[in-house]
Formats: sequence, C-alpha cells, structure tokens
Amino acid sequence: MTSRIVNWDGEVHLTWFETNQPPLQIEHVTSVHGFCFDGATILLVDLDKRGWDFPGGHVEAGERPEESFAREAMEEGYVEGDSSLLGYIIVDHSRNANWNEKSVYPQIGYQLFYKMNITKVHPFLGEFESSRRLFISPDQVNQFYDGWHELYHEMITCATKDK
Repeated sequence: MTSRIVNWDGEVHLTWFETNQPPLQIEHVTSVHGFCFDGATILLVDLDKRGWDFPGGHVEAGERPEESFAREAMEEGYVEGDSSLLGYIIVDHSRNANWNEKSVYPQIGYQLFYKMNITKVHPFLGEFESSRRLFISPDQVNQFYDGWHELYHEMITCATKDK
C-alpha cells in the first residue's frame, strides 16, 4: 500500500491497494485503467488531453468495470486481450476544499487498474481520443508519462511481477 497527496483542483489523497477484488462500493468506481502487455513491451497511448498515458477512462452507464477497460483499450490503443484486476486507487477528496456535494466525483471514489495480456493488435486508426500508440519497455515508462510518481511505480511493479 502506497499513498500520495496530489493537487487535482485541490488536495486529493491517493492510496494504492494491490488486490484481485474490486472495492465494496463498486458504484463509486469512477474510472478504469490498465497496463497492456504485448510480450515484454507495454502499451502507451498519446491522449488528446493528457499526453502519454495508459489506456483507460470513465465507466459508462450499464457497463461493468472490466467491460469499460476492454472498451477503452480498444478505443485508445486498438488492442484486445485477457485482463485481470491488479488493484485500485482510493481517491479521497475529504481534505479538498474545492470538493462539495455537487462535484462530479464522489468524496471517496475508486480507480480500478487492470493488467491485459494482448492477444490481438489491430491497425491503429486514431479515431477516438488518442493520436498515437507506442510499445516500450516498462522501465522506460517514466520517460514518457508526465507526472510519474511512486504510486505508478508500485502499480507497474505489480503488473510486471510475472513478466
């Protein structure tokens, strides 16, 4: 378990939990993300609003989190594969002076993280919110990912245990 305070329109406390079980408050899952492996390389996508990142996004109405991740991996990276839950980040806005009951996100929310072993790489079309994709060694991610910190390091270490 690793924690970090970030400034996301106010002080937000993030805590990573490695587990294969989703949080009990599944209705408070706000987004899903994942590490997509093609052999020894990992997929990064260049997202219009975030720069280089891992595929992921918001859970749409009626979707289960694992369905959302599969959809996001296809839309952003044009990949399919077998996924398993690595864990989740608790996103705690309790100390965020800018959070209120009308905020888009719950005061305590969850971001789920998956590991995908890619089984099919489709041609990259860039039709959604990503403009490029890149397959690199996991130890190169911090050179591309803006805002890399110890939570991400712990998560990618978890994802590469079996590699």
